[in-house]
Amino acid sequence: MTDASPDVTFVIAAYNSADTIVRAVESALGQEGVTLEVIVIDDCSSDDTTATVLAMADPRIRLIALETNRGPGGARNAGLSQARGRWIAVLDADDTIKPDRLARMLTRAEMVGAQIVVDNLDVVSGDGRCHRMFEERRLADQPILGLPAFIESNILFRSGHNFGYMKPVFERVFLEAHDLSFDESLRIGEDYLLLASALAVGGICAIEPVAGYIYHIREGSISRVLKQHHVEAMLASDKTFLETYRLDGPAMAAQRRRTRSLKTASAFVALIDLLKQRSLVGALGVAVARPSALWHLRMPIAVRLQRMVASLLGTNRSAKAAPSSPSGKSPSTRKG
Repeated sequence: MTDASPDVTFVIAAYNSADTIVRAVESALGQEGVTLEVIVIDDCSSDDTTATVLAMADPRIRLIALETNRGPGGARNAGLSQARGRWIAVLDADDTIKPDRLARMLTRAEMVGAQIVVDNLDVVSGDGRCHRMFEERRLADQPILGLPAFIESNILFRSGHNFGYMKPVFERVFLEAHDLSFDESLRIGEDYLLLASALAVGGICAIEPVAGYIYHIREGSISRVLKQHHVEAMLASDKTFLETYRLDGPAMAAQRRRTRSLKTASAFVALIDLLKQRSLVGALGVAVARPSALWHLRMPIAVRLQRMVASLLGTNRSAKAAPSSPSGKSPSTRKG
């Protein structure tokens, strides 16, 4: 590595990523038309992630081995603090990028004087199937991503294809000037909050319509398993976001809709948990308090809820006739 600052620093947070980290790092090293460095942050992995990275003999790679687990936001912040590139690109340890991605994105950013740039994605499922997240024509018609559109796209329970999946590339001096970093309290949604904050302070975000990022879906990934504490953390971070930045009318309207969706998500997760526990009374209480949560139940779970109601009504009728317990079995609580 020379003393000159590279064009791009790739920040890769890795946790138990020995099986995918080489693929991710090699895709970063393979960028054409830009100078670069790759910082891998091992977030206290219990597998061979560190050894695997150390075995990759390339002077452009730097490894940071954290002594305590800090989560995806904390690991990335550790990388940001050591980055020397003019631009910062976040790459997940199980994803890859195409060789011309950064050259195209930086050209796009410079064309419009942007401090942030995002691009299209290809989504690869576990069985190898691939689909493009956005139609290129749609993105070409929207060359700049504004805060209202970004928030609106990140309202839960809408389309699975939203701008929150995009992996932004930031101008490093812009992040430093506004003291922007990842919220370490979040395990889901830290990407969203950083880009929303960057837009809220006036950052211009260019959109490159061509897909350069390859998003690999892994079963069991934390980003695909929503828990109650994740939703509560997102609600808390959104509250802090609103206290920190002043939003205009369209952005505030979108934020109100997002907040409602997060509250619905909280009720939805609680409803699912209660169904798993076979707590009909508790589930009905959540449904009455926030009926919108019911609309987001997958059909198999909705059918089981109906069966639970029918079972309870049947039990009550039987109780009036005889003190014995009903003979029917409780419905399955397998995740739908």
